[in-house]
Amino acid sequence: MNDQHRIAFITGASRGIGRGIAIELAKAGYDIAGSSRGLSKVGIFEVKQRVEECGVAFLPVQGDVSILEDHEKMVKTVVDQFGRIDVLVNNAGVAPERRLDVLETTPASFDRVMSTNLKGAFFLTQRVARQMIEQSEAKPKIVFITSVSAYMSSPSRAEYCISKSGLSMAAAIFADRLAEYGINVYEVRPGIVKTDMTAPVQDKYDRLIEEGLIPQRRWGLPEDVGKAVAALVSGGFEYSTGTVIEVSGGMNIRRL
Repeated sequence: MNDQHRIAFITGASRGIGRGIAIELAKAGYDIAGSSRGLSKVGIFEVKQRVEECGVAFLPVQGDVSILEDHEKMVKTVVDQFGRIDVLVNNAGVAPERRLDVLETTPASFDRVMSTNLKGAFFLTQRVARQMIEQSEAKPKIVFITSVSAYMSSPSRAEYCISKSGLSMAAAIFADRLAEYGINVYEVRPGIVKTDMTAPVQDKYDRLIEEGLIPQRRWGLPEDVGKAVAALVSGGFEYSTGTVIEVSGGMNIRRL
């Protein structure tokens, strides 16, 4: 660890959008702590290698965001290694194991998605915010990775949309509450991003993109989201707590 580096703690950093965020923040000079439910060479340690190639440190952190008892252990691991947390990125998320019509959504699937995407992120943020207040470091940041599904209906994955909508409100509430401590909170809403989560429906989205669903007519990439996060935490948005940045290729544009 370089004493001049700021410390970013990213949940769900072993793949997909979390991996993209970790690499982009590493390029910006952050030391990275990245959490994963399991520590495997094809997952979190591959990300560790990529991050360290940028000349910064990477700390693998094992823990499941959906298990509230893991939160204290994860935060302690990061603080014991780096002394503080300057940036928290709430990225860990799951999709329904099966896409079912809203009339068939099961309580088990609803609880599983909510436990990671909303409940886990909410209470981890609560824990990290207390740490940030205690450490008296200058201008820490918190970023929530939500989705265009926070406001777009997908009846075949209702629990996912509801979790992201709730997470969007959590970001606003934390932005409001933490402003007095100089802790800025931001929300980043990815659109259709090419990851293993979207791989099962790639053909569907290839067709929709070709038909013009996305004005920029391409898939989003994890690095697109990572670059947006890096920009938000860079210090250029100090008077913009509560800001929502959409990374969707223009899906937010109302069109006829």
